[in-house]
Amino acid sequence: MSLNLIDIDRIIEMAWEDRTTFDAIEFQFGLSEQQVISLMRNQMHPKSFRLWRARVQGRKTKHQKLRSFESGRFKCSRQNAISNNKISKR
Repeated sequence: MSLNLIDIDRIIEMAWEDRTTFDAIEFQFGLSEQQVISLMRNQMHPKSFRLWRARVQGRKTKHQKLRSFESGRFKCSRQNAISNNKISKR
């Protein structure tokens, strides 16, 4: 699967969001959690990658099975629509 710069930028943005799960990224872009981690490692500065990994490692909101809030939602109900989000354009 080849990703263009807009898709890569959106994946990075989604990976940084606390409430966007890796499952949502996989649903939208077809990338597994390991592939997202590899993409982040390749696209970010080493220090930024380490900060991101420390932030998401073990975070319940990044894993669909560990979430305790409204199942099935990929974003907070108060979050504004994002222009490059493929799902919002359906």
